[in-house]
Amino acid sequence: MKQLASTVRVIEWDELPARARDIPDNFNPLFDGVLMKHQIEALKIQAAILAVPKGRRTGITFAFSFEAVLVAGARKSAGGMNVFYIGDTKEKGLEFIGYCAKFSKVIAEQQSSSVSSIEEFLFEDVDENKNSRYITAYRIRFSSGYQITALSSRPANIRGLQGLVIIDEAAFHQDVQGVLDAATALLIWGGRIIVISSHNGKSNPFNQFVIDIENGIYGDTAQVYRVTFDDAVANGLYERVCYMKGEEPTIESKKKWYITIRNSYGPNKSAMREELDAIPRDGQGVCIPGVWIERAMREERPVLRLICGDDFAEKDELDRISWCDNWIQQDIEPLIAVLNHQHEHVFGMDFARHRHFSVIWPMAIEQNLMRKVPFSVELNNVPSAQQQQILFFIISKLPRLMGGAMDATGPGMVLAEYTADKFGRPFIAEINLNRQWYGLWMQKFISAFEDGAIDIPRDLNIEQDLRAVRSVDGIPMVPKLERKDLKDPDLVRHGDSAIAGCLAWYATLNKTAQIEGQSTGERDIYHQLYGYVNDSSFGQFTDTGFGTVRGGNDFGGFI
Repeated sequence: MKQLASTVRVIEWDELPARARDIPDNFNPLFDGVLMKHQIEALKIQAAILAVPKGRRTGITFAFSFEAVLVAGARKSAGGMNVFYIGDTKEKGLEFIGYCAKFSKVIAEQQSSSVSSIEEFLFEDVDENKNSRYITAYRIRFSSGYQITALSSRPANIRGLQGLVIIDEAAFHQDVQGVLDAATALLIWGGRIIVISSHNGKSNPFNQFVIDIENGIYGDTAQVYRVTFDDAVANGLYERVCYMKGEEPTIESKKKWYITIRNSYGPNKSAMREELDAIPRDGQGVCIPGVWIERAMREERPVLRLICGDDFAEKDELDRISWCDNWIQQDIEPLIAVLNHQHEHVFGMDFARHRHFSVIWPMAIEQNLMRKVPFSVELNNVPSAQQQQILFFIISKLPRLMGGAMDATGPGMVLAEYTADKFGRPFIAEINLNRQWYGLWMQKFISAFEDGAIDIPRDLNIEQDLRAVRSVDGIPMVPKLERKDLKDPDLVRHGDSAIAGCLAWYATLNKTAQIEGQSTGERDIYHQLYGYVNDSSFGQFTDTGFGTVRGGNDFGGFI
């Protein structure tokens, strides 16, 4: 990357945007109290990757222009380096460079150093295929040998920008994900990345970038610092506005100003929350907003996770049955024992065998019709016979069980069919998870979160699963998109809890009477091995005679 010397020209002060020009001459960022509390706190963070989701006009970009001057004005031994600013518009670049020019004069006087005027030049941008283009850029050069460069558009080769890179309003760049991916590569050479932006929808890559940092995906090298409009107001934003205008702030005028800002969004409250409170709106893709999920997660409750190694399936079948029985008695039975026997219960199960998770959600229907999930069971790489073992125990023990719904799509079909054969239809609903079913029932499940009618365990993985529900051509469903499990990176989730929850919700709206009948006695060995049919829970069930037990596997050749 290089410049064309013949194209360099000095930018006059009057060419800068008004916000940069209007900084008073006596403004000195080195004085105590000039920068607001949140601006100072943001500048103190020296993480290699810093994401700053913010409310609009909170002064964060202004603060980091001061940081840029300190970094570029310092010698290498003091941590100096080149600074590159990448905004989403040409005006943003000019505004940023104007702030830097103002601060540079103050700091140069303090340090007896020199700085150049603002220069406009053509910046040669060479992409990975060695193709060149020239983009307009603005810079200030320091006697330290470093410079601040503000680019008017996104360079094709961000990886070539070594130093401190500040990406502003990242969520509004044309290729948000491409910018973020390229920027993180800078760390190879010891650079630093600051990504600043107001939100642009929950499904925007910037929002996911922030969430991934908060969930530890980027490790200890990354940090998030969130600033809202209210934070800035509490830290003196209105007083700064009055200072810039040469007006005297009063309590009455501040209140009026604040209300005016809030009311300017009219009925578009989601836009107001996004732009002022740094809460991303749903956008077109995400179906269950994070605030609804947060409201539904009222407390921590058990999320039982059973993950079997590949060698578990090689064990003797009776050993597997015995081991699983001990796990059931130790972990599941105590949770069922404390359930309220006055409440009706249902369950939903999303089936998986190897890569994803099987998830079972029991769901209580309380007196006020609130649906409550008392615990969740997640099974990964668990043999189908043991999934059956666990499921049948839960079915037999849930008090006042009024039915259940199971994923009967693909590999889940056999377990769902056998369970329905065992316990009766429509008591057990076998659901083919297709677009038609999602279109009818997933929206009802989503409405439960909107209405505050569901109470689920507070758990990070469940939250991620619920966020996986997206609008696909107008149908809310779990698309073919996999997200890495946040607790165990080697495992893969696929919205499994969301599907189990939707199935359980379906079951609450399609309750059936308990079934009574007489056993044929053909499966006495099953009762000897499993012993889980509880007549007090739902009477006796008619045995269909669907196959016989083969070495403890009640699937008749399913495995």
